[in-house]
Amino acid sequence: MIPFVRDFDPEYGVCRRVSPRIRRVVANNPGPFTYTGTGTYIVGNGTVAVIDPGPEDAAHLEALLAAVGDETVSHVLVTHTHRDHAPLARPFADAVGALVLAARPPARETHASGALDEAEDQTFRPDVILGDGDRIAGPDWTLETLATPGHASNHLAFALIEENALFSGDHVMGWATSVVAPPDGDMGAYMDSLERVTARGFAALWPTHGAPVTDVAPFLTAYKAHRLEREAQIVARLEAGDRTISAMVPGLYAAVDQRLWPAAALSVLAHLIDLVRRGLVVCKGEPELGSVFRLRS
Repeated sequence: MIPFVRDFDPEYGVCRRVSPRIRRVVANNPGPFTYTGTGTYIVGNGTVAVIDPGPEDAAHLEALLAAVGDETVSHVLVTHTHRDHAPLARPFADAVGALVLAARPPARETHASGALDEAEDQTFRPDVILGDGDRIAGPDWTLETLATPGHASNHLAFALIEENALFSGDHVMGWATSVVAPPDGDMGAYMDSLERVTARGFAALWPTHGAPVTDVAPFLTAYKAHRLEREAQIVARLEAGDRTISAMVPGLYAAVDQRLWPAAALSVLAHLIDLVRRGLVVCKGEPELGSVFRLRS
């Protein structure tokens, strides 16, 4: 059982200090994929970095500008290019005279049409392309890029060295598991990224949606166990005779809001793609939502 952290008051538009070097402002865009809304982080004091400015929302832009006041914004960082994270980056950066830094936008379709409301911000273009291990710094903070593909192929997390903390974007969230939705989402890459985060031994995780995770090691252990349990459940459904994703989802996700079932179907597909790659499951052609699957004999 994942020890979810769901006690969270978003206080929309209010800048709250949550650690010596971290402040947070939450956008009023709650939903089934964003929880209480997008949390934008301001890192440092005097000269600051801003992480995930969020959706294109005039009220949130005004709140962020008020939060930084006359401070110098040296960097605007984006964990990935979904439209609840990236669209406000350019308007905010232009307003404060900063550069936008992120991974290269994906060069392929990101999600099956209509399945998610986490669509790509197709217009997003960073000024500086970040890679794994890149570092940027201010007077009282150092951020290191940690490539964490899986939820999105271009997903980055940012380690705050001075507090041994990770801004985890959507890779790890306290309130729910992350959506891994093909074709851009990749379950094998996600599990590898989860191992990388676990190995770093962070003291706190600051996701873009919801509350921080402060008991990190057991949370990540449970997070990984959940994915492995879901994989085992899918294998069990195949053993029981299910051959399609549409046959598996109602039973596997009976306790989940049905608005999330299209995303759940993509998560099952992500597991099946990984199982096919590992030679444990077969299907005709490339695995797709409508494919017929069976265990390898």
